Amino acid sequence: MTKTNTTPATAADPTVAAASAQFLTPVVLGLQALAVNGKQAHWNVRGANFIAIHELLDSLVANAQAGADQAAERIVALGLPVDARVSTVAEKTSTLVPAGFTQWEALIRAVIADMDTVISDTQAAIDGLDEFDLTSQDVAINIKETLEKDRWFLFAHLAE
Repeated sequence: MTKTNTTPATAADPTVAAASAQFLTPVVLGLQALAVNGKQAHWNVRGANFIAIHELLDSLVANAQAGADQAAERIVALGLPVDARVSTVAEKTSTLVPAGFTQWEALIRAVIADMDTVISDTQAAIDGLDEFDLTSQDVAINIKETLEKDRWFLFAHLAE
């Protein structure tokens, strides 16, 4: 029987890995917060557009979770850990989503404001990763594309 010795390793340069983690970690944390707060909004939305907003928020939550997973797995693939525990997310992010029942217009505005923060962090990652790691930059670009589409879907409910 052949004995195979495997050692966890990455071919990534430590400087590249550190830079990628520096830029992608705020994206992971922001997306995790968006997923939790999006679900909070989903449960507590009220008003005439309830069902449309309720279902749209489920889609936003799923996309935020998928984006967080993609960015976190990129960091881990480069050989570094990710700390996205609830306590870390709460410490490093904030939300405008209220705790209780909220009329749909105010709730959409709060979710969009939260999304804008994550979009800004994602754009910072895109800009910063240009010098270090184009693969990680592609991850951030894909996440931003989805965030902007979900933002557009929500904003369309407010547009006149």
